[in-house]
Amino acid sequence: MKKFVLYILFFTATLNLQANNPIENIFSYEEFLGYVKKHHPLVKQANLTLNVGEANLLRARGGFDPKIEVDYNSKEFKNTEYYNELNAAFKIPTWYGVEFKANFENNTGDFLNPDMTVPEGGIYSAGVSVSLAQGLFMNERMASLKKARFFKDQTKADRDLLVNQILFEASIAYFEWLQAYNEEQIYINFLNNASIRLNAVKRSFVQGDKAAIDTLEAKINVQNWHLGQKAAELKRQKAGLNASTFLWLEGVPLEFEDSVIPELPERSILSSSLSLQEISADSILLSDHPKLRSLDFKMEALKVDRRLKSNKLLPKLDFQYNFLASDNEQQYLFNTSNYKAMVNFSMPIFLRKERGDLKLSKLKLQDINYEISASSLSLKNKITAVKTEIVSLNDQEAIIKNIVEDYKALLIGEERKFFLGESSLFLINSRERSLITSQLKENEITVKRLNAMAKLFNVMGRIPDMDIN
Repeated sequence: MKKFVLYILFFTATLNLQANNPIENIFSYEEFLGYVKKHHPLVKQANLTLNVGEANLLRARGGFDPKIEVDYNSKEFKNTEYYNELNAAFKIPTWYGVEFKANFENNTGDFLNPDMTVPEGGIYSAGVSVSLAQGLFMNERMASLKKARFFKDQTKADRDLLVNQILFEASIAYFEWLQAYNEEQIYINFLNNASIRLNAVKRSFVQGDKAAIDTLEAKINVQNWHLGQKAAELKRQKAGLNASTFLWLEGVPLEFEDSVIPELPERSILSSSLSLQEISADSILLSDHPKLRSLDFKMEALKVDRRLKSNKLLPKLDFQYNFLASDNEQQYLFNTSNYKAMVNFSMPIFLRKERGDLKLSKLKLQDINYEISASSLSLKNKITAVKTEIVSLNDQEAIIKNIVEDYKALLIGEERKFFLGESSLFLINSRERSLITSQLKENEITVKRLNAMAKLFNVMGRIPDMDIN
């Protein structure tokens, strides 16, 4: 009867290895990542890059805004009106180097410059200004607007990279917290088992079935698991604090309560949270990678800059022509007999500055091409490496699960032999140490697999569906 009670105690301890404690206050990975995507300040800050691109585009479009200009100069001294000069203009710049202009000019005075003399009531003019060589098909306004459009697209790609990195770091922090929590639970289970075993050995010693040294060995085993549990508890608390740094709500940082625990995400949920469901060929994925998109848009902007620098090699040949009318009745009756025209030509002899600028722009294009090629190869190799790692970890996880089950069977068998008097407490403790080592290894491999999935998400530059305010 005494041996039967002892066997029941040992058997209860073994079953406790597989028992799950009631789980309350679970904070799932999906929920955790949802908070990060919606409330983390760095995610919101990343969205500011889009605002920068839009503001830059708005500024570039301002180069094509119509303008109203009014110049008025007056001088009067000792009751003498030296001059009153009024020049009002309305200008409309266009995409190519053409600018339309309407003008009203009215100048009076005793000492007025003769070339500024106009009929009484002023003079109206309407005309056009055009660059016939440099600036016709590419000029500063056109280049600024084109580059601003590419910059806007580039900022979106850069925003995606920033958000991807934040979600990756948050995922790693959550998985580290999960690993530390599981490790603590493993030690707690073995500590409970060892305590039950110690009580059983003590009772057997009192009844004269076991030696006193067996109680000492059982006590040492309890102390070892207690020490491991304390170290795991500290590790779990530190990992929880690290994970909580990614949690914000309405601009206020949050902190986990000690009762909140992580949960191992299912494979389907993990793939959905990290947008890894539709992974196919690397080439298709690389074509939409935000880093490569950012470099592509940067290259397109450099191409525009190269065209502008090439245009600078042309001479400047600006032509203006304005029809004139002398009063309000004639302002719509312009004719070729009344006009004001101007031609302006200039060209540097050696063009050393312009040729130098063009050479620099070509070198920048070569540099970005090399960077794109190197980045594409690096990303492709990283993706292949991570995929290989995931396959290997899946195999390792399946193997270690079988090892854990085998060690559990060995421990149960050793305890049965101990009940029959064919084993010792030393052998039971040895089997138990092997089991806890394998369980810790299983926990480590599981988290490595999760980290590898997060790494794949990161290296592919994936962005999950999210609403960034």
